[in-house]
Amino acid sequence: MTAVNGSATAYATALTTKVQNSRLRLLNKLRNGEYPLMTFMAIPSVRQAQIVALTGLDGVIIDCEHGHISDDSMHNSVAAISALGVSPIIRIRGPAHDILKRALDTGAHGVMVPQVNTAEEAAAIVASSKFPPQGVRGQGSAFPAIGHGLTTPEYMKSANETIITMIQIETRAGVENVDAIAAVPGVDMVFIGPNDLAQALLGYTPARGDEPEFVEAIEKIVAAARKHGKWAARMVNNGVTAKEGRKKYDTVAMTGDTKAIQNWYISEIEVANS
Repeated sequence: MTAVNGSATAYATALTTKVQNSRLRLLNKLRNGEYPLMTFMAIPSVRQAQIVALTGLDGVIIDCEHGHISDDSMHNSVAAISALGVSPIIRIRGPAHDILKRALDTGAHGVMVPQVNTAEEAAAIVASSKFPPQGVRGQGSAFPAIGHGLTTPEYMKSANETIITMIQIETRAGVENVDAIAAVPGVDMVFIGPNDLAQALLGYTPARGDEPEFVEAIEKIVAAARKHGKWAARMVNNGVTAKEGRKKYDTVAMTGDTKAIQNWYISEIEVANS
């Protein structure tokens, strides 16, 4: 499923770019409507990054919000993931200019920003994610170009329209303002955080999935993304729900490394003890 034509921007973005770069696996699959798959990574290790990247995923979201990820681990993980032909995405701690700058200077192929509540917040995130004249991002590092397989001058020409800016909707305010948030030029993807969204709307998590208020919020978020021509995405728990999500979303993130490890051991230990 590809995003419909919606709000136009005065400049090319990841949604409309004509730039061709075979290294940008997630972007290329999104552009081609191929339903790429992602996951979250919370464990800080180059080897962990390599192991996760070699599973067949298209993108790995390095979780600097809830994961055990330092600046050092963030840089090392981006380098390891991108070297294996997979797209590293960084979920930052929050929408601060200096945090976005540090994340992008790793060479990440995209950034995910949690708990965005207003269009003003989204616009500030976009500004911090783009070099002038579209934004206020500063240049001074040799590292970001490496993750894109480019020279620094080449990176400077293409970064504004190839880096994917993902906005998470996971609060009551975010749902209320999602139409205005999705309309912001430079927002490329609206990503649903279902657990925080359930907690905000229902007072518990995880949601069963059939609660009217929760279902209505999901539909409203996806509709806003479609209206304004943005990619729609969410986190899911497993391959079954990921397959179902193909009908509604452009991409999904299947749980994360910590859950995957725990779930395998729990399942196999149950078999061993049976």
